[in-house]
Amino acid sequence: MRKKQKRRMNRRPKTRLGLPDLDQSKASVIGSLRSPESQRGYRHAIDEFIEWYCSEPRLSFNRTVVLRYRIHLESRNLAAGTINVRLAVRRLSYEAADAGLLSPELAAGIRRVKGVKKLGVRLGNWLSATEARALWQSPDVATLKGKRDRAMIAVLLECGLRRRELADLSFDHLQRREERWAIVDLIGKGGHVRTVPIPDWVKRFLDEWLAAANLASGKLFRCVCRAGSVWGNGMTEKVVWHVVKMHAKRLEMPKLAPHDLRRSFARFCHAACGELEQIQFLLGHVSVQTTERYLGCKQRFREAVNDRLGIEPRA
Repeated sequence: MRKKQKRRMNRRPKTRLGLPDLDQSKASVIGSLRSPESQRGYRHAIDEFIEWYCSEPRLSFNRTVVLRYRIHLESRNLAAGTINVRLAVRRLSYEAADAGLLSPELAAGIRRVKGVKKLGVRLGNWLSATEARALWQSPDVATLKGKRDRAMIAVLLECGLRRRELADLSFDHLQRREERWAIVDLIGKGGHVRTVPIPDWVKRFLDEWLAAANLASGKLFRCVCRAGSVWGNGMTEKVVWHVVKMHAKRLEMPKLAPHDLRRSFARFCHAACGELEQIQFLLGHVSVQTTERYLGCKQRFREAVNDRLGIEPRA
């Protein structure tokens, strides 16, 4: 009888998770995500929490500890959106409870921890047409690396791709549709598939880079060594980040990020009288509200829409 009681005691879910338990739960959370972007974000958020959790003795992994972690994030003056992303650690409790590492009661308590409310709308970073033109003209096209950088920036500005999507582009994506070139069956965030038309001048920049690099199959963009030759079978999204940051710094735009080019692309389409639904298709957004945030739509007061409704008194 005593042995059975000891076995039952050993099978009880834990209240204090050790590093192996947290790593096991982290692997389960990452494995349940399909998008590489989501996996990277959750991995970074969970690693930060594990470092904080193991930095000092914790009584248990419960609602109080997660609340203290939220207070810790708020004390760092992080934005509300950043804090809510960091609170992805709440998913650790689900996986730990499913694996029998944490009691369902504690997991339910952690689930009730609310995120930080977002007050107002954060102002994004959009390029003007002059700045965008100067950006793709910045690379030195006399070099192989310059031809590659110009083609990359042109695709980001005119097709609105994400960093990962640009790095994953291959020759199979380039196809003719309705007598024009397009990026066909592009798998984006969340596994959503879309097709993006390519302007003729962007396709010309692509052809110049591919011809100079002597590429005919595989990934479109490759690394270029200091000697000026192509190497490797592809490139990472970090290379895309450094290319945009390098040329933006030359133009005295140090805060410009690759995603700002995607945001600027949306506004250029809107300024060209593009339909909101078509812009949503190009960006691959599920919700039109997300597309509106990319456009930076805001309420107008100088030319308010309710000034001329046709029912006002005649002069």
